[in-house]
Amino acid sequence: MTLFGIDRLLADPELRRPLEGKRIALLAHPASVTADLTHGIDALVAAGLNVTAAFGPQHGLKGDKQDNMMETPDETDPRLGIPVFSLYGEVRRPSGQMMSSADVFLFDLQDLGCRIYTFVTTLLYLLEAAAEHGKTVWVLDRPNPAGRPVEGTLLLPGWESFVGAGPMVMRHGLTMGEMGQWFIRHFNLDVDYRVVEMEGWRPDAAPGFGWPEDRVWINPSPNAANLNMARAYAGTVMLEGTTLSEGRGTTRALELFGAPDLDGRTVLDEMRRIAPEWLEGCALREVYFEPTFHKHVHQLCGGLFIHAEGRFYDHARFRPWRLQALAFKAIRQLCPDYPLWRDFPYEYVFDKLAIDVINGGPALREWVDDAAAEAGDLEALAARDEARWWEETRGLHRY
Repeated sequence: MTLFGIDRLLADPELRRPLEGKRIALLAHPASVTADLTHGIDALVAAGLNVTAAFGPQHGLKGDKQDNMMETPDETDPRLGIPVFSLYGEVRRPSGQMMSSADVFLFDLQDLGCRIYTFVTTLLYLLEAAAEHGKTVWVLDRPNPAGRPVEGTLLLPGWESFVGAGPMVMRHGLTMGEMGQWFIRHFNLDVDYRVVEMEGWRPDAAPGFGWPEDRVWINPSPNAANLNMARAYAGTVMLEGTTLSEGRGTTRALELFGAPDLDGRTVLDEMRRIAPEWLEGCALREVYFEPTFHKHVHQLCGGLFIHAEGRFYDHARFRPWRLQALAFKAIRQLCPDYPLWRDFPYEYVFDKLAIDVINGGPALREWVDDAAAEAGDLEALAARDEARWWEETRGLHRY
């Protein structure tokens, strides 16, 4: 069986020994469970550790907040009587009061392997607060379900946000334990840091290619419903910066896209014409759907569903960021005046277009909107950044 960091910590008294006599805080969400599906808070308490506080990221410790930018208040755990601090409420960065609640902070969040997934930034903010207040951080490592492939352009200086912690590509290829090491090195943080590694995780092994077959999938956030979503997410998350529906209000959010005035078959034909090689590694299926909430609520939408699963999935060839960029380009070519880009304050950034905040710069949008720009132009830009990121991070790989 594949053992995650939490499983190894609970199974090995020697690993736990440095925690004896310490006040422990756990940063967790609904997927922070052991191999037998016991939540980490309960498991740590049962192991005799002194858990004095809990923290919840975006969507909350309970994972109950459906949409983005839905804040969670602080509360008290009714069973344990400990404070539950929200890092997606009044603050994003842990306050001094929050940091005073424990000596060691255990970070146990299941990630999706994508820069924009805010748990990445929450890890950085915790490390910075720990460095400031002289606290210890342990990452209880979990798989990157998207595996090792990297994709996308590097976030540009000045474009940092809650969905862009630093100059990394969209699909980063690291576990959270490895990402913490990169943060410490890149930002020159002086912090007591430890990774409780996994045992038996093989990121290049079929059929999971990042997600172990012997482990149950639990949504780390409300719309992260399965492995297919996790694989597609580095592309489909960009839909949040567009007028196209990403499927919120359906049962398969962030695995599809569409709009009332879109014809999926026509868009797919245009995608094949522009860059057929960017369609490899998955299957695209024409779909119709009617969101029950969010964009285009109660309107029939036409679009495409991405199947990066089963016999259609090729781990080495699937490139979700390029695939979604290609869909935008196809729509722009078919309808030059299509109102593609959504203008709203994405993750509290008020002075930039959402699609640019998501991508950490304007390059992808400018490529889509430039009628003369070809697939090779974006390919050259991304390939350069991907090679740089791979070279910078491959030495951090623990598995």
